[in-house]
Parts: sequence; C-alpha cells; structure tokens
Amino acid sequence: MFKYFLFLLFFSVTGAVFSENSFRIMFYNTENLFDCEHDEGKNDHEFLPSSERKWTPYRYNQKLTHIAKIITAVGEWNTPALVGLCEVENDKVMTDLTTRSPLKNQNYRYVMTNSPDERGIDVALLYQRDLFKLLSTHSIRIRFRNNKKTRDILHVSGKVQSGDTLDVFVCHFPSRSGGEKNSEGTRNFVATVLKHSVDSVMSFRSKPNILIMGDFNDCPDNASLYHVLKAREPSKPFNQESLYNLFYKYIKTKQGSYKYKGTWNMLDQIIVSGRLLDQNNRLHVKENSGKIFSGDFLMEEDPSGTGKRPFRTYAGTIYKGGYSDHLPVFVDICY
Repeated sequence: MFKYFLFLLFFSVTGAVFSENSFRIMFYNTENLFDCEHDEGKNDHEFLPSSERKWTPYRYNQKLTHIAKIITAVGEWNTPALVGLCEVENDKVMTDLTTRSPLKNQNYRYVMTNSPDERGIDVALLYQRDLFKLLSTHSIRIRFRNNKKTRDILHVSGKVQSGDTLDVFVCHFPSRSGGEKNSEGTRNFVATVLKHSVDSVMSFRSKPNILIMGDFNDCPDNASLYHVLKAREPSKPFNQESLYNLFYKYIKTKQGSYKYKGTWNMLDQIIVSGRLLDQNNRLHVKENSGKIFSGDFLMEEDPSGTGKRPFRTYAGTIYKGGYSDHLPVFVDICY
C-alpha cells in the first residue's frame, strides 16, 4: 500500500499522469446545403424541385440527416463544441439543421454570414452554449476591384470553459474555376484580407488564441496560405504570434479531404496561432491533433481505380444520395 502511495505521489509531482478536459472542433464542406425554395436575387435554380437535379423536400431532409450523422460521428462520445460549415444557403437550412434534424437535442446555436455570393452560399459556425459563450460575431466582406462576388469570412469570439477567449475564423476561399493558376490571385487577395484581420486580433488581445478553419481551395503549401497568410508547418520552438497549419503534414502522406481526378488534395484545413501549440498554456491543441475523418459510410469506390473517394450527394446532375464531395477535418483543444 505504501509503495502504491509513493507511486501516485511521484506521478502527481512529476506530472507524468494527469487529467485534462478537452473539446473538439470540426470543419465540413457540406456540398450544397440548399433548401427547396428560391431566394430572390440568387442563382439557386438548380436546387429546386422543378430543376434537372429535382431537389425535393425528401432529398433535402435526407441531406440534413446525413450532416447530423457526420457531426455526431466526428464527435464520437460527445458532439463537437464548435462546427464550422460552408456551402450552407441561409438561415432556414441552419435552423432546420439545429432544430429539425437529429441534432435537435444537442443544444447547438449558430451564427452565419450573409454574403453577396451569386449562388447564395455562406459559411456558418455551430456552437454549444455550455462550452462556448458567444462574445461577438462579425462578417468580413471581401471587396474585389472587379466587383467579383464571394463568401464573407466569419469571425466569432467566445469564451471557453477555461475562461480563455478563443477567436475563430471560418472561411470558404474562391474556387479554382478557370484553373488553379488563373484563379490564384483571388485566393491570395482573400488571404490578405484574412491576414489583416488576424493581425488586428493579435494586436489587441493580450493572449491571442486564434483558430482558422475552412475550405481554402488551396493546399497548405500553396501561395495563399504559405506565403500570404504565412501559416507554416508546426515546428518547435513555436512563436506565439505566428500561424501554424495543423494539416501541413498531409502533404507528405499524399492524403487529403477532397479528391479530383484520382488525386487527393488537402483543401480543408485548421490553422492555429502559436500560443495554442504551447503545451504549457492552459488552453492548447492536443498533441498530434488535426485529423481527417474518413468513416467507411462517407466513402465509395473511385471509378478511376485509385481506391476510395468521398460519397457525394450528386455526380453532376445525377443524384447519388451520399454526403459530400469533401471529408470533415477536426482538432482537439485541451484546457
């Protein structure tokens, strides 16, 4: 008994055995979460019951159920405290997701942007009020010189249970339509706007804890993220005011969250400020965190013969009844 007491005393003093609380944060591109009604001034005609896609209330409700299933699966024992979403159409789809889907008992609330995007898609953040106390929310408008329309960046501040303030940015950068190189400038511009906003938070927070998540339509080593945003591969020692991409490691493994013509691309990522990587801080990222969720139910065989690919809702205009063309990503935060 005395030896057992010494064992416990030793590990409690050295810190080799300890208990810490944690919560999970995830991001997911839902692949066109539209309702079945036309929004005035938006090009959402392909997602109506009368369209070629035949986007009916039944298919819409199945999509809500699928998204709820994914969020629950990523959360494992507990649904994530924060869920960033993109390609969500409006307040109606978010209200339906939080109150009419299987998520209705999870106590989620949401905030979202109201962007000028021509298709009408936006970004949103689900949060559980007992784990994240909302302090402020702000939509950052992207103003291109040629008046091109795109999604706003969502900036949300809140207090977590440790009492620390967490600043969260949810992004959906412009697509690669027209080719990666031809469209690169638009993503670089959005990254510049994001960097300015992040720098502003760094300047007025005494202890900045910043987390950026999104579908960036670029990989971690592309110019918008690596050179403009300056989100680098995590490597000690960490500069508390620098940004680090938790998904940079997937470049070396050739894994990704989105598959195009048989090749995986790491488009969906979570980026954090250096302070969150310091394991000595009360609020910090769990070591080796930052993962892709690829449950079997989310995957199907790739006709290209290159293994599996995400089981999506549509292939062109053909309804497949799947989930999304992207996979979710997540990170665990300890306190």
